[in-house]
Amino acid sequence: MTFDRLHHMQLAMPRDEEQGARDFFVGVLGMIEIDKPPALAARGGAWFRAGAVELHLGVEDDFRAARKGHPGTLVTNLDDVVHRLVRAGQDVSWDAGFPGFRRVYAHDPFGNRLEFLELASP
Repeated sequence: MTFDRLHHMQLAMPRDEEQGARDFFVGVLGMIEIDKPPALAARGGAWFRAGAVELHLGVEDDFRAARKGHPGTLVTNLDDVVHRLVRAGQDVSWDAGFPGFRRVYAHDPFGNRLEFLELASP
């Protein structure tokens, strides 16, 4: 058995907050929304993609934000991501504790933790 790559990461979101998800993941981060299969679309939530990264947000009626678990997304221009987040009023927290990478933590509009990483210059 081999693992080829991660297909997607799923985070939870509150019911009826799809527009807030679109505003953040499309409007702030520049991802595109992709259609959910019809059998899953009735459940609510939204799916997004940027490059090879796919993020699914599923509805949980008893929603609790992921405070520790998070998608770690490798990007090619971390400063641009930080600028987009800050311009949208999001807080970012720099963390130098991962050798070989520059990284920041932020949160989506629902409080889910997000990590963005960039390879450090040699």
